[in-house]
Amino acid sequence: MSYEAKFKVWRGDDGDGELVDYTVEVNEGEVVLDIIHRLQATQAPDLAVRWNCKAGKCGSCSAEVNGMPRLMCMTRMSTFTEDETITVTPVRTFPVIRDLVTDVSFNYEKARQVPSFDPGDVGPGEFRMQQVDVERSQEFRKCIECFLCNNVCHVVRDHEENKPGFAGPRFLMRTAELQMHPADVADRREMSRDVQGLGFCNITKCCTEVCPEHIKITDNALIPLKEEVVDRRYDPVVWLGTKLGIVKKAHDTPPA
Repeated sequence: MSYEAKFKVWRGDDGDGELVDYTVEVNEGEVVLDIIHRLQATQAPDLAVRWNCKAGKCGSCSAEVNGMPRLMCMTRMSTFTEDETITVTPVRTFPVIRDLVTDVSFNYEKARQVPSFDPGDVGPGEFRMQQVDVERSQEFRKCIECFLCNNVCHVVRDHEENKPGFAGPRFLMRTAELQMHPADVADRREMSRDVQGLGFCNITKCCTEVCPEHIKITDNALIPLKEEVVDRRYDPVVWLGTKLGIVKKAHDTPPA
């Protein structure tokens, strides 16, 4: 069964754009990205939109649907009523290039600041670990880099002056993943504080709420990383143990 839906879609660039009204056919089982493609095919052939897999795994089709950051390919039309006007706009935090396409180069600049995996002096095939050793960090590998978490983070969105010194939740999560990994020997705590701006995060959990992969970014990555930084910097016992070479990375000692 099909029906006619009313859409408002952002058209133009960052300096000169507006919401344009469209009425478009919707069929059973379709998602918002299907409707955007139908608009391109029937009414707006010059509508710019970024997408790739249409399966919720590439993160390309991030947008704000009725003001909520979502993947368009995972937002079913059945979640809206037939008489509802649906607004589709580009993610608000990053500059608009054209229509629904934004410039997310900020995220790639921050990605380059994260030091790569460091196995130390271990040779190929010498390190052995069990599944239980990587369970804490494995969750974070589900990230599809849609950048919705960085989009809703108030430090990135609302405080332009702090953006140069803040990596955002996506790449703080990457640092936490490496810090937790049993085969990585680098200590990334000072870097997370001084370079990535971990202290700016006030754990509002907005990043967790919009993650399409349901990663517990705040609880499982950002808070543990903050705890490690605070322990190393302000706990006098840990500080002394570090100086004496007794205390090492937190993941060197298996949890009880």
